[in-house]
Amino acid sequence: MRLAVLRFVVQAGMEGAPAGDIQAHVGLAASTLSHHLKRLVDAGVLRTRGEGTFHYYSADYEALRALTEYLWEDCCKRGKSCC
Repeated sequence: MRLAVLRFVVQAGMEGAPAGDIQAHVGLAASTLSHHLKRLVDAGVLRTRGEGTFHYYSADYEALRALTEYLWEDCCKRGKSCC
């Protein structure tokens, strides 16, 4: 489920997406989505900002780039079967 949330937010672009749009896309209860969003923010792959009563979530593209680089360059070069 977190991957679906992350994909949606990444596709939303630099401005991100409001929590309500994310909820409508993934079909989770607000409390469940809030839990997943918090974990993704804590992991450093999403950022959050408030605008009035809305909470927007956007991807931390630099963190995602570093993660992707690690997976493809470091992990896979060690002969792991993940690639």
